[in-house]
Amino acid sequence: MINQSLASIPTRSEDRLYTLRNAEGMSVTISERGAALVSWLAPDRYGRMADILLGYRDSQGYRDNQAYFGAVIGRWANRIAGGKYILDGRPMQAPVNDRGNHLHGGPEGFHAAQWQATRSPSGISLHLASPDGSAGFPGNLEVQVHYQLDDDGSLTIDYQAISDAPTPINLTAHPYFNLNGGSADVGDHMLQIDADYYMEIDPSGIPVGVSGVGGTPFDFRQPAAIGPRLRWPDAQIRTAGGFDHCYCIKEHVKGRSGPLREVARVYDPGSGRRLQVSTTEAGLQFYSGNALEGVQGRGENPYARHAGFCLEANAYPDQLNSEHAAAVILRPGQVYRQTTIYRLSLQGDKA
Repeated sequence: MINQSLASIPTRSEDRLYTLRNAEGMSVTISERGAALVSWLAPDRYGRMADILLGYRDSQGYRDNQAYFGAVIGRWANRIAGGKYILDGRPMQAPVNDRGNHLHGGPEGFHAAQWQATRSPSGISLHLASPDGSAGFPGNLEVQVHYQLDDDGSLTIDYQAISDAPTPINLTAHPYFNLNGGSADVGDHMLQIDADYYMEIDPSGIPVGVSGVGGTPFDFRQPAAIGPRLRWPDAQIRTAGGFDHCYCIKEHVKGRSGPLREVARVYDPGSGRRLQVSTTEAGLQFYSGNALEGVQGRGENPYARHAGFCLEANAYPDQLNSEHAAAVILRPGQVYRQTTIYRLSLQGDKA
């Protein structure tokens, strides 16, 4: 049974926070700005509470949010090469904001938008109307994201969207996790990803091919500490300054989504906290916080490199310029759906 309370806490007149709580003492706070996950308080094996998400100290940080802390990303998560793609035979141009490419919806993406929240018995729903031409994308797009926190520590994120014209869509959530609560970086976190293949990238972050993980630092089919893998003498690690690569966690990409299944696990030996990731999506972007150095978060000192990690479930980066582009075009009469679940527990709890 879900034991959950929901409270609205006003900050500024147009930015409100909402907190979900469960029977185990966890609380997840969400902002209307960017539909962002602001904090996730959870106990360690000794019952000590800590925030396992990185974030800003005030609402102004989420209005700018150049690090995308906790935000919902759209209309296009990850990158589009040169911001260019073809839609029904027409050349299209999205804004470029990262090494000559389009990244995470551009400067006016969903991460910076003001969403509207409504309560429900199961959690909180956030709504956004993205007008035709917003950030260079066609069609009037209506988006809903629903957050639900259950007593087993599962934070379920359900996405839906409709459009009145064909438009690309690729949504994700962008929380940065640190399961030790920020007492150290994430180097000793044990990561496991159920994927035999990952996408190699060029220096601008655009995929250039699919490679097997075997014999590389990208092989997390068995649990391995993140820190030592960051120090491998590998060209792809050098290119990205760490991990910023998409794992192919589904065999198919022709469908918009597949069945929900668990695809990754992370364990912090110090705190005993464990994170499990389940999704319907074909790709899982593992980002090791390579650009966090100097970013001012909620603490007194700025974040350091690798202070947090992201596991972002979405379509493949630059899929619009691949043979599977049709799978990421939403057309009138269709409904975009995606589900991703982050489940936080303690090692030894029943799965």
